[in-house]
Amino acid sequence: METKPALPISEMICFSLYSATHAMQHAYKPLLEALGLTYPQYLALVALWDEDGQTVGQLGQALQLESNTLTPLLKRLEAQGLVARARDAKDERQVRVTLTEAGRDMQARAATIPGCILEKSGMTLAALTALRDQVSALRDQLRAE
Repeated sequence: METKPALPISEMICFSLYSATHAMQHAYKPLLEALGLTYPQYLALVALWDEDGQTVGQLGQALQLESNTLTPLLKRLEAQGLVARARDAKDERQVRVTLTEAGRDMQARAATIPGCILEKSGMTLAALTALRDQVSALRDQLRAE
């Protein structure tokens, strides 16, 4: 006897979020390729544009990435000349990540990306912001255990 899932895949929130993530990354891809960046590299730069000089741990927390994922990403950004990593002068156990001049210049080159994504979404800024807040609340609730 064949059993069917409780819900068809088209009605599952997990699939909607999963497929939306792929669609979002697909929308970013041509914009970021023009800058020579991957989506995770872009997110790391956005976090540094918001607050330069973060420790690797702080960046990992902001990006919700483990250090074994973040470190190679930062090494590639460093090889591109966009960031520099150095031991913290006050606590040598910590590694600080700072933007280089090229990394700071990249912010101006990437300035149109959010508007392009907003336009591609077909949503208003208010609707997209509300959706972001709902998805973030869902994520936080699911992690609250």
